[in-house]
Amino acid sequence: MTDEAVLPQIDPDETIDVIVRFIRAQLEQTGFERLVLGLSGGVDSATVAYLCARVVSPDRLLAVRMPYRTSSDASETDALRVVEALGCVTERVDITPMVEPMLELIGPEGDGALNVRRGNVMARQRMIVLYDRSAAFDALVAGTSNKTEALLGYGTLWGDMAAAFQPIGDLYKSQLREVATALGVPPEIVAKPPSADLWPGQTDEGELGRSYDELDRALFALVDRRWSVERCVGAGLPRELVEWVARRVAMMEFKRQTPPVAKVSLRTPGIDHLYPRRRPGSRRTSR
Repeated sequence: MTDEAVLPQIDPDETIDVIVRFIRAQLEQTGFERLVLGLSGGVDSATVAYLCARVVSPDRLLAVRMPYRTSSDASETDALRVVEALGCVTERVDITPMVEPMLELIGPEGDGALNVRRGNVMARQRMIVLYDRSAAFDALVAGTSNKTEALLGYGTLWGDMAAAFQPIGDLYKSQLREVATALGVPPEIVAKPPSADLWPGQTDEGELGRSYDELDRALFALVDRRWSVERCVGAGLPRELVEWVARRVAMMEFKRQTPPVAKVSLRTPGIDHLYPRRRPGSRRTSR
């Protein structure tokens, strides 16, 4: 591989096979037979739904649609496209009456900081709904966050970043589109501008101030190829972009780790005291 700053390459079919086996292993290790995910109508959740549908039958896959009053009608239309294609179980839960009391305390839509706070409330409420449905449906929650989002911390802790496992967590956004196309995700969903749909007109790239392809080139160089900032700049990437990405990846490390535990004993849960996710005879008690 040359010193040219390129997008990360992937073989979609091989990748699908790896992820399908991963999902199947997660079910076997945890003892679940069903899966649940939040279906927004975007390419990330649609791709995860298609991947999950290769592991469990339609009656064992629950796709929960969770609109807010300002959500785009197109999001609902695209989510239903996925449901119709897969034949999976679906449910619509309007989060508006759940989040409005809290949003009133924050204040009206306004500057970026207020919008982010309001968006965080929506994302966390959606995860409350999703985990409640996981208990009712006796299902494991499949995450829908991709690698670009995880590295940049572009997500809400205990909100859209919460899940039992992350099928697409090691796929950059540019790679995800290839996988989605290979899976047969409707082209309208693959091609539309990515958006968390947290407020009218919101788009991911608008918030980040950069395109996903630009971000993926920089992330791939810095993270996967372990290039220095200077080497990235020498390969043609803008210095401002590379330095911004490098700072953000470092700053957002706390979002990618489980909460640190103050170690005061010989055997600390999550550090020394570790077991496989499921042992013979173990019993699930909560999610």
